[in-house]
Amino acid sequence: MTRLYLDASTIIYLTEGNKPFTVPTKRRVLQHLDDPQAKVLTSRLSRLECRVLPLRERDQELLAEYDRFFTGERLELFDITPDLIERATELRARYRFKSPDAIHLATALKHGADAVLTGDPEWQRCDEIAVEVVRRET
Repeated sequence: MTRLYLDASTIIYLTEGNKPFTVPTKRRVLQHLDDPQAKVLTSRLSRLECRVLPLRERDQELLAEYDRFFTGERLELFDITPDLIERATELRARYRFKSPDAIHLATALKHGADAVLTGDPEWQRCDEIAVEVVRRET
């Protein structure tokens, strides 16, 4: 079973349709899900990050889309635990990541992700997991 971790940016690309990134993100996630045993992973932090704007703007339709995503059958949504924070602290110190990025990477590592899909090329500094950066479609 393969496990692909999505950060908030890739979930936003999938859900909100940021044109230059939507198609390559969907293509990669669908390629991953071709395997019926494959799972998509993310953190409750992604849920927080994705829902802020629609909550602020009172966009109930977009909130419903995010609710569908975060309750998806092949999605594993992980809590932020004390041991995960310790690992994130180590990653933040070692690679100089922002705290949310370190939490995402620590979650992916802790839960056995094979790769991380992100919109942030800075994550490639982490040599502990395969990091795939979504590229703009031209």
